[in-house]
Amino acid sequence: MQTARPISLLTLALTVCLASLGPKISQAELRAGFAAVDITPPLDGKRPVYIAGYGMNRKAKGVHDPIMARAAVLQDGDQRIVLVSVDLVGLQLPVVQQIREKLTNFKYVMVASTHNHEGPDVIGIWGRSPFHRGVDDAYLDQVVAGVVEAVQKAAEAPAVVTAAYGTAEDETLLGDSRKPYSKDGVLRVLQLSDKMTDKPAGLIVQWNCHPESLGSKNTQLTADFVYATVAKLKEQHGCPVVLISGAVGGLMAPPDDRVRDADGKLLEEGDFEYARVYGEEVAALASKALQQAEPIELTPFVVSTKPIVVPVTNSLYRLARTAGVMKRDARLWTGDPEVLGDRMTQENAHKPTGIETEVAYLRLGDLDIACIPGELYPELVYGKFQEPLEPNVDFPDAPLEPTVVDILPGKRWMLFGLANDEVGYIIPKRQWDKAEPFAYGKDGGQYGEINSCSPDVAPILMEALKRRVAEVQTKSAE
Repeated sequence: MQTARPISLLTLALTVCLASLGPKISQAELRAGFAAVDITPPLDGKRPVYIAGYGMNRKAKGVHDPIMARAAVLQDGDQRIVLVSVDLVGLQLPVVQQIREKLTNFKYVMVASTHNHEGPDVIGIWGRSPFHRGVDDAYLDQVVAGVVEAVQKAAEAPAVVTAAYGTAEDETLLGDSRKPYSKDGVLRVLQLSDKMTDKPAGLIVQWNCHPESLGSKNTQLTADFVYATVAKLKEQHGCPVVLISGAVGGLMAPPDDRVRDADGKLLEEGDFEYARVYGEEVAALASKALQQAEPIELTPFVVSTKPIVVPVTNSLYRLARTAGVMKRDARLWTGDPEVLGDRMTQENAHKPTGIETEVAYLRLGDLDIACIPGELYPELVYGKFQEPLEPNVDFPDAPLEPTVVDILPGKRWMLFGLANDEVGYIIPKRQWDKAEPFAYGKDGGQYGEINSCSPDVAPILMEALKRRVAEVQTKSAE
């Protein structure tokens, strides 16, 4: 009995010691870092800066507030995921790929554009004329460098954090100018808090509205209402903010009859006060979501992404590429979105055309994130398709696409629109309306179709998201 006792005590001591070390060895704590870098183009008179959105030849004459790149780096052990938002109309996939080439030590890099209509042209179609490219390639280099700098700064000293997820809804903050009227009035927010102090370390906010409150006549560079939203949230919560646009298709914009000043006067588009007040109302909705936020686990990280091709039948897009206004490689359309056809050349330019893009699904612990490369119509989020079907649409027999809420497995999720690319409007195929006779008694086709690659974009992208989620679920089951 006496000889056995020392062994028993030693065993117990080792067991306690190993147990205390176990979590530190097997579990990495969630870390997060945030940073922002000014990417405003210089207005030095050496070259014009064309403002994106609306019509052509709108030159910037000044800067009202800076164009920013805002980055969040989430870290689980040696795995790091990057979420970036830029105050631009739509950074193209080839530029995002340049950014990724400089950030190779990250598990996944996502760069989303807010779809700002008051920032510099980064696509090409808002230059001096239809045949003049509005992009300054030197500025694209500045954007790449700025995003990389923001990510590197955010990754320098990430804090150990806890996470909370919340939502708040207010459809009156959205205007919809295209029938059938459908909105995603839900703001989704992720709060990262310093584990040691419990103070906010950063916010990731997703809201679903075009930043276009300044309208088509403004000539001051600005991030639009996003500037006011971020500034107010930083002031109230004392932490960095990354704001990402969600389902802004269907012509989601600030409302015409909702925004008033302190005296109750109705404000209108084209006014910086309108942008400020609207932006602060979005911030108030975000704060409401934070009040209702509940703890959420964000680890482990799982990413599923794959390049796909969408067909381009839009004659204006094809012409812009041929004229060199849009500098982007095209591929032969094979009929299969997951088969990358040969690159388009002068010899095969007469054949069906497509462009390479990307759909991604991120599962961060208990949070699902869908990354969609364009302006998703809200119908494709919740399935609020018009019933009965509107007469005279072009594809009345098209199957309904799977929707975000049906595809994503969890109830806590975020939707990042214009993620890694801008392929234009993503319209439910059954709502496509470009050929006579026109729906809703209109005299012409719908506006969204002018800025969409083809009627097959929505079915392809939603099916791609479905496949990305299924890939993760299959791997988890193995």
